[in-house]
Amino acid sequence: MIADFYFGVGSRYSYLASTQLAALEAETGVKFNWLAVDSAQLIATAHGGRSPFAGTNGSGQYDWGYRQKDAEAWAALYGVPFREPHGRLALDPNLLSLACTAARGLGVAEAYAHALLRAVFADDLPAVDRAVCITCASRAGLDRDAFANALDDENTWKERERVTAKAIEQGAFGVPTFVVNERLFWGNDRIVLLRHALLQTGPF
Repeated sequence: MIADFYFGVGSRYSYLASTQLAALEAETGVKFNWLAVDSAQLIATAHGGRSPFAGTNGSGQYDWGYRQKDAEAWAALYGVPFREPHGRLALDPNLLSLACTAARGLGVAEAYAHALLRAVFADDLPAVDRAVCITCASRAGLDRDAFANALDDENTWKERERVTAKAIEQGAFGVPTFVVNERLFWGNDRIVLLRHALLQTGPF
């Protein structure tokens, strides 16, 4: 069984969810299809063209302080490292999603995504820029020049846009989102429901 895993590299909950997928694959036999999206575009589309993170929207779930404490609690539960990037790390989510798309085009989606997510949420870096993206490609076993060329290829941008549009079409409104058998599970905290569904016999 294949499950689409739509994620954003700048999303703390995408990072947290990503640390649990190998165990879920081993337990259930599912195989995750790692698909980086333009999460800003996806979320804005779901919120009438504006980001819920911009300004004051009255919802505490978008408060950066709350999200940091919540992510730290999940990381402690999972036993994984977590360094809050907000206010600490310079990054361009557009570049990072393109980098993951380039790596997927070269056949190394999962290993590369893990490397880049670690750079954002675990490593002690001042920035995750193009140079870091290329270093992560090398760590994932990719040729640096081939990866750099793929990163600059217009087709990589087109593929990222296609994947983002597909996620929106399937009903995704945030990241991480899992889609399996046309059923959608949104959020790191829905992994328990995803696991339950995958362990069921027959269609769900």
